[in-house]
Amino acid sequence: MSGKNWDRVPIDAQSVEAPLSLAAVFLVVTVGSDKAALSKVASVLGELDDLVKNVGFRDLSGRLSCIAGIGADLWARLSPDRRPRELKAFAPVKGPVHSAPSTPGDLLFHIRAERSDMCFEFERILLDSLGSSVTVVDEVTGFRYFDARDLLGFVDGTANPTGLDLPASALVGDEDVEFAGGSYIVVQKYLHDLGAWAETPTHVQEEIIGRTKIDNIEIDDDDKPRKSHKSLATIEDDAGNEFDILRDNMPFGRPGQKEFGTYFIGYTRYLWVIEKMLQRMYVGEPPGAYDRLLDFSTPHTGTTFFAPTRPTLQKLADGAQG
Repeated sequence: MSGKNWDRVPIDAQSVEAPLSLAAVFLVVTVGSDKAALSKVASVLGELDDLVKNVGFRDLSGRLSCIAGIGADLWARLSPDRRPRELKAFAPVKGPVHSAPSTPGDLLFHIRAERSDMCFEFERILLDSLGSSVTVVDEVTGFRYFDARDLLGFVDGTANPTGLDLPASALVGDEDVEFAGGSYIVVQKYLHDLGAWAETPTHVQEEIIGRTKIDNIEIDDDDKPRKSHKSLATIEDDAGNEFDILRDNMPFGRPGQKEFGTYFIGYTRYLWVIEKMLQRMYVGEPPGAYDRLLDFSTPHTGTTFFAPTRPTLQKLADGAQG
């Protein structure tokens, strides 16, 4: 859904609009409780763009980028008087069969590039810079899988907004002027039961996902009592206006450990959109008719962040060091 007065939103947002990459790292850390740790983290956040440039210059075609997202608790420490209107901790969701947990995280670093070695080198230097001020609580290395498919075999991210709809869907607008140009981020790490999925007939898989597997065509299930993942993840208001989010999901896995997953990351202008999407998936619409994809995919993490504009990030860093 496109927002009004979009020309009033700053153009200095972090690189939320960067195109889908071949490689990514999702790094979630917590920050030590002492002032020294906070000051160190603030210093690194203030120098983040320089670090991206220092690593990225080695191959400009690698398109290295990094988005820093800040959790509600850390935001309160950095800026106790001002915060984005909707920012809060991830709210766990309890459904009749499946649940979405809430897990710790003060900072998210979403690192993207066309080369996995650039993601690796950036993360290595970043963590060296942060030192003992942070503790890594989750680290996932993602990869682009064939023609943008997940490990379940379906194309992922088809419904992403494009053109002017992208910033209007993913970046805060004049409804929260002080934080316009920022973006709410929700992340969840899902692990798949590929054995059970492989035993499920293709036509049933397609009904669960809401798209055909080979050619990625939407399946109309509006008249069916049990909605597909696609339908449950589509959010509309009472007037029928659809609210999009920007997904940059990535597959990950370790076959030797029987670990196969999808790292969900959603950027949104309105946090309530993703919250409503998760309620529909886990509780069901109508209640009880939950997303059948959850019978095969289990969330192990759930955390919410806010990625401010670059100037706001710099102000937070300067304030914590002052």
